[in-house]
Amino acid sequence: MNKEVRISILCDDQAQMGFRDNIFLAQHGFSVFVAAEQNILFDTGATDVFMHNAGLFGIDVNTADWIVLSHGHWDHADGLRALDDNTATKMKVLVHPGAFVDRHKATGQYNGMFYRREEMAQKFDLVLSKGPYRITDRICFLGEIPRLNDFEAQQTAFFHLQGEDRRPDFIIDDTALTIETKKGLIIITGCSHAGICNIVDYAKKVTGQKNIHAVIGGFHLLGDRHQIEKTIDYFQRHPVAHLYPMHCTNLEALCAFYRVFGIQKLCAGDTIAFEM
Repeated sequence: MNKEVRISILCDDQAQMGFRDNIFLAQHGFSVFVAAEQNILFDTGATDVFMHNAGLFGIDVNTADWIVLSHGHWDHADGLRALDDNTATKMKVLVHPGAFVDRHKATGQYNGMFYRREEMAQKFDLVLSKGPYRITDRICFLGEIPRLNDFEAQQTAFFHLQGEDRRPDFIIDDTALTIETKKGLIIITGCSHAGICNIVDYAKKVTGQKNIHAVIGGFHLLGDRHQIEKTIDYFQRHPVAHLYPMHCTNLEALCAFYRVFGIQKLCAGDTIAFEM
């Protein structure tokens, strides 16, 4: 059994330089490789960039026991197309069933995943879960996140089509991964469309863990100053040892988190490890 959790950032909007010709690539999207009790590929970014960067780490993504998708947006799931067909059929993909809706941006541009549900089921060993799903005793897919506070996930510019009907898309499939360690819970998020504070609250409820050791991933703070202030207030009242906002967290939010918490900004090419 692994004695540590090692999280390698395979895809983010920014990247480390690397050495000589070994340059990590940046791309809008998110992907991490989690080496723990099981090897988990959490999100895949939009293209094969995550595989290029994995190669620089010396990671074979085909060794993943699970692929976990945080939600059904192209910049988190379309990297699946880069996986070899012969290998993919043996890989388990865990995702909320709502990830497959026909979703679009306000402009009308398609905003969902390349693979439809039937196609993904043909290429992978597809596992659907609306509720929490235990991958191991200490690793949990949270499933659908209740949205209980009054400052997150209140509005959306997205919509999805259901037949002829155009309906607001609040990305109900948005979820996160939790890992229980000796020092507390690690929470890995993709975009936090459900709200990072809602996610942390639900992670505590599902796992029964009160102490949160680290929160890593997209915080979905993109300019709403009220939401940024309320989120910072939340983490001041509910301290977390390590906060790592990435991906869909804009400069204003990152600066605010740095001023208050002295955060370290992770990006593609970084690895962090925690005692299991």
